[in-house]
Amino acid sequence: MTDLIVSDLVALDVDLGADPRSVITALAQRVEDAGRADAVGLAADALKREGQSATGLPGGIAIPHCRSAAVREASLAFARLSAPAPFGAPDGPAELVFLIAAPAEGDADHLALLSALARALVRSDFTAALRSATTPEEIVALVDEAVAPALPTPSAADESADEPTSDAVETEEASEPVSLVAVTSCPTGIAHTYMAAEALERAAREAGVELHVEPQGSSGSKRLDPETVERAGAVIFATDVGVKDKQRFVGKPVVESGVKRGIDDADGLVREALAAAADPDARTVSPVRGGTSSAGAGSDEHASFGFKLRQWLLTGVSYMIPFVAAGGLLIALGFLLAGYEVAGDAASTILQDNSLTNLPEPFEHTLFGSPLLAYLGALLFLLGSWAFSFLVPALSGYIAYAMADRPGIAPGFVVGFLANQIGAGFLGGIAGGLLAGMVAGWFTRREAPRWLAGLMPVVIIPLVTTLVVGLLMLLLIGRPIADASSALTDWLNGLSGGSALVLGAILGLMMAFDLGGPVNKAAYVFATTGLTADAIASGDATQLKIMAAVMIAGMTPPLALALSTALRPRLYTEEERENGKAAWLLGAAFISEGAIPFAAADPLRVIPSMMLGSAVAGAMAMGTGVTLAAPHGGVFVFFAVDQVLWFFVSIVAGTVVSAIAVTAAKQFGRREPAASSGATAPVNA
Repeated sequence: MTDLIVSDLVALDVDLGADPRSVITALAQRVEDAGRADAVGLAADALKREGQSATGLPGGIAIPHCRSAAVREASLAFARLSAPAPFGAPDGPAELVFLIAAPAEGDADHLALLSALARALVRSDFTAALRSATTPEEIVALVDEAVAPALPTPSAADESADEPTSDAVETEEASEPVSLVAVTSCPTGIAHTYMAAEALERAAREAGVELHVEPQGSSGSKRLDPETVERAGAVIFATDVGVKDKQRFVGKPVVESGVKRGIDDADGLVREALAAAADPDARTVSPVRGGTSSAGAGSDEHASFGFKLRQWLLTGVSYMIPFVAAGGLLIALGFLLAGYEVAGDAASTILQDNSLTNLPEPFEHTLFGSPLLAYLGALLFLLGSWAFSFLVPALSGYIAYAMADRPGIAPGFVVGFLANQIGAGFLGGIAGGLLAGMVAGWFTRREAPRWLAGLMPVVIIPLVTTLVVGLLMLLLIGRPIADASSALTDWLNGLSGGSALVLGAILGLMMAFDLGGPVNKAAYVFATTGLTADAIASGDATQLKIMAAVMIAGMTPPLALALSTALRPRLYTEEERENGKAAWLLGAAFISEGAIPFAAADPLRVIPSMMLGSAVAGAMAMGTGVTLAAPHGGVFVFFAVDQVLWFFVSIVAGTVVSAIAVTAAKQFGRREPAASSGATAPVNA
């Protein structure tokens, strides 16, 4: 028996509510009642994960999951619902729901158990047994049986079962059958990673194809044997994040998709991989480092430069955003506790003196009037400022990483720091990251003598790339970019009246255009990279206005669709109405992706309507002088807002305009919605 699930965590044939929020909240409460987590924190983290990507699966199953600091002990809570709830699966609502709760720093053993359960859920015999069980104890026994093999090393008998007999070997050698390998991964690495692996293995068995899968999840991954990779005819990447050590597969024909397709259409992926293996012109995995026998065997000529450029930039942005969010919120909290006087040398003075008795004069008159809170606020401000200092280096470093793998990280970070030092800002960081990735990538594709190959990725490439790109930035490229950045800043600072309204409207249009996609991210990066510690400390009105306009415009689409579903529910499917309820919270928290299920189902009506309201909201925010000193959080960071009244008025105005527009648009050519549309999961989590 494992301690992952106990009978107290099981609820059979219960009605926990008609929407995912109610079900998740009820299951989180069961985990708290068992003394394993804080229900409020667990539910919040699970719902946040749910907002990023739907967790419903074909067959009436849902696996809401998260890693959360609110979880004290890895747990599974299970409910068999008498009233199924919609979790975004394409074939309808879910009646079997597992809430997978992993600690923020989950140990490998527990994560291995969770991954084993995820793989079991795609087996029809396991789900049938869950449906027929009559007591919680039976459910516990079923789960224990499913996860029991997860921790021990596979026995020799198990391993031999996978080995062909001598007769089979002779037959295989004669017919040279195709062998496939696959990698699966998802952002959290808890459930979808392993379910896709199991689905692909099952599809391969049914097709009579040899397939070996490497799930790159939170519990770690058992690497594919190099010999297995070498003899594979093609590789499948069913991933939502980058493939670790991708260089192992260089030259192999490749089929790529998101991890959800690995679950929903594993048969199709296997068929495409077999076709790629037989096609001499199939797209292959590009070389990522030199000195290997397969380097230069093929390259990814199929993808356009524009597509690859977008991937590189979005990789940098995705790694940069945590620095922005952490730094911005810490700075905002510092101001809340210690006042705006905390900026400059005052905070550093407090840290050096390390005393509450020598507070600078301004700290004696803070919002709360407490020396202890003022001291804490100063420390938070310093932490946030230091976090912000990594913003451009992270952007640059991970752009280079996306282009050249690990050899590009160090040069990218260095030129990003250099861009900050010479005043080139985020434009310099982007240019430096692209240059570093280009140079490092060129070196990784060169053949190197065997005696030098080991030093190339860790010494030679970072050293030479840093030297070359650093000198280029210092001597040729950096100054013009710095001048351009300065001119852009001066232009922004000169905006007023109608010009400011136009800028706000443009930012609003960008935020609603693709709801978390590249255009949305471009507007967000434009705002956050200007939200430096110095800009916040000096009260730079233009930069803070831009941040406010971007956040307000990004909050409007989910709120507008939530309002529209409440006003005219008959225009929406049952599942969309349920998504509308969740969209209230998602919009309030500045998660634009909450509008994606609606936009995916009806883009021609939804997207223009959302753009209209977001443009109004962005223009109104800029025109009324709303400023914001935090990069994320929505209404929950109101303490970092100046002109709070107009902040909320702008949100309401944009929401109402978009809601009216989308409701009116859906009146034209209206068709009665189906019972369930299977809303598409967010793709820009």
